Amino acid sequence: MKMKRVPLVVAAALVLAGSSATPVSADNSAATYHQIALITVPGAPLTRFDISFVERSSQTYYLADRSNKAVDIFDASSNTFETRVAGFVGFNLDNDHSGPNGVVAVHDRDEVWAGDGNSTVKVIDLRTDSIVKTISTGGTARADEIAYDQKDKLILVANDADTPPFATLIDTQSRAVVARIDFNDATAGLEQPVWDPETHLFYLSVPETAADPGGAVAVIDPRTRSRVALFPVQNCGPAGLALGPKQHLLLGCGDPTAVQVMDARTGDVIASIAQVSGADEVWYNPGDKHYYVAARNNPSGPVLGVIDAMTDTWIQNVKTGANAHSVAANPINDEIFVPLSGMGIGVYHR
Repeated sequence: MKMKRVPLVVAAALVLAGSSATPVSADNSAATYHQIALITVPGAPLTRFDISFVERSSQTYYLADRSNKAVDIFDASSNTFETRVAGFVGFNLDNDHSGPNGVVAVHDRDEVWAGDGNSTVKVIDLRTDSIVKTISTGGTARADEIAYDQKDKLILVANDADTPPFATLIDTQSRAVVARIDFNDATAGLEQPVWDPETHLFYLSVPETAADPGGAVAVIDPRTRSRVALFPVQNCGPAGLALGPKQHLLLGCGDPTAVQVMDARTGDVIASIAQVSGADEVWYNPGDKHYYVAARNNPSGPVLGVIDAMTDTWIQNVKTGANAHSVAANPINDEIFVPLSGMGIGVYHR
């Protein structure tokens, strides 16, 4: 079981009305999402960061904090900073060689796995808050975004900046690399993967291929350790990827046109949501059955997009800030976390 932590910093500051987090909504008279708190992050100012993740059972929020060369750990129930695990390369000349990057909780082992800028994956033991294993993926640039197959006990991590880009499967029990899957047709790297407990397949955002300039979603079978399908999309450039209800995938399209919803079983695009676009990380919250979109390149400015995952319809955009591209939600209290450059972690609710 996860050990009880003693919070190091308690800094949840209520945000006054009329701040930069004023929600953008078709009906501002209704109850709307807004920033309710700001968690201060100690150490170097939080100006470089990447993916974040909430682990439900412990209500813990993890952030890839490049500014402090660490994975930061927060109590997501009280919005407090707990500790950090250093030992990553940090920001190193460019994003392609920086880390940490993707972060995922392997809750059945009480571990967090994170990609780093030197083509390694680092394993953090949460009982000691220390890196206990460094695993090379064999590339020359960063090991980036990451997902966990709970059934087969496999990690998938994408090396998006290598030529060609590739995905690696790692056994979480032996901590050995068991497969490398090259993407010779990918012309703009690889992005966020997700594992589907119903199909027992990984899905991986591919922003662009030689045949599909609008991008695609790759399907990887962890049992055969191979790519088994490629679902093309148009006008998307998928970056973020989240599995919602009804076997639907939300594609966080980088294209400034719309985000899209795909049927994971067929690859059919079943909805296009034009009110928010220019996305990076996206998240599905089973607590309120909403998708959340970190849309740093939204045409009207960076926003947190809110989408009803049951109807695939847009609800609201909330203003965030420059490079606000990371998002995760706590399904117990339905609070949403968005790192804000130079400020800390914005906490949002309605």
